[in-house]
Amino acid sequence: MTAPVRVGVIGTGSLGYHHARILRDLPNAVFKGFFEANAERAGTVSRELGVRAYPSIEALLEDVDAVSIVVPTSHHHAVAKQALEAGKHLLIEKPITVTLAEADELLELADAKGLKIQIGHIERFNRAIRAALPHVQAPLFIDSDRLAPFNPRGSDVAVVLDLMIHDIDLVLTLTGAAVREVSAAGLPVLTPSIDIADARITFETGAVATITASRVSKERMRKLRIFQKNGYLSLDLASGTGEMYRLRSDVDLATLAKQAQPLEAFVERVPIDAPEGEPLRLELESFIAALRGEAPIAVTGRAGRDALAVALRIVGDIERSLPALRGRLPGRGA
Repeated sequence: MTAPVRVGVIGTGSLGYHHARILRDLPNAVFKGFFEANAERAGTVSRELGVRAYPSIEALLEDVDAVSIVVPTSHHHAVAKQALEAGKHLLIEKPITVTLAEADELLELADAKGLKIQIGHIERFNRAIRAALPHVQAPLFIDSDRLAPFNPRGSDVAVVLDLMIHDIDLVLTLTGAAVREVSAAGLPVLTPSIDIADARITFETGAVATITASRVSKERMRKLRIFQKNGYLSLDLASGTGEMYRLRSDVDLATLAKQAQPLEAFVERVPIDAPEGEPLRLELESFIAALRGEAPIAVTGRAGRDALAVALRIVGDIERSLPALRGRLPGRGA
């Protein structure tokens, strides 16, 4: 596809609004409009952005080559399936679906029709992650904290699928390894589902990742620490900044072991940086570029499925530790 991509958005809540805002102005894309089930919200978005609100999904699909799906997670499968059956390429906000069976059906349908699916794991486009990736070499230990105050958006699924899945995707990307073992704990606090969770993931390489996610925190935090043989990276995803420290090449380890020395005597700071850029804009630009054949899909449907599989293993482990929740946790399924 070399012509501008005709694109639309399905779902214009708080996040979908920004999908529409950015797609409206992207080069190589023609933004046709959006569908929003809430008529009052649709009118507001149409007026504020100066874009067309379509009366139905079917009407929107008739006018586009691709759609960005930004509806509640529980509706991802139904809306994505309808769009794929209409022959449209998709960007689906994370997680890809609620269950693996739903994800597999979408991937099989896309393959059968020769259509592309990108998953909205937006942290791949975070400036701190982009800066760190060239320096990541076989991580041995990754520690992640993602804390946020309660927000009803996303609470239709467990916090594991709402927030933690961002970090699951990141640790899978950073290690590039298969998962060997998962153990987790969590609790419902404000919803019937899991609102705070802690997981430990062991990889086939021996690497270990610990991930904490909470949507009932007083403060916001999005931090990631990566330990590897040649150094340590500390990333603040909220600010998009990071630092790397590594052992100096001229250090005499025998001398170092004899007496305490200041950190600067054996560790050097390595600057890491990446160009500024709004992560969502970079994500949507990558989607349009992939549809035009200018780049590969940045986060494939298969990668989204892999992150979901680990997330569901975590939910399952928590469920086993909380028998009272068994069978009624949103975001549980094979």
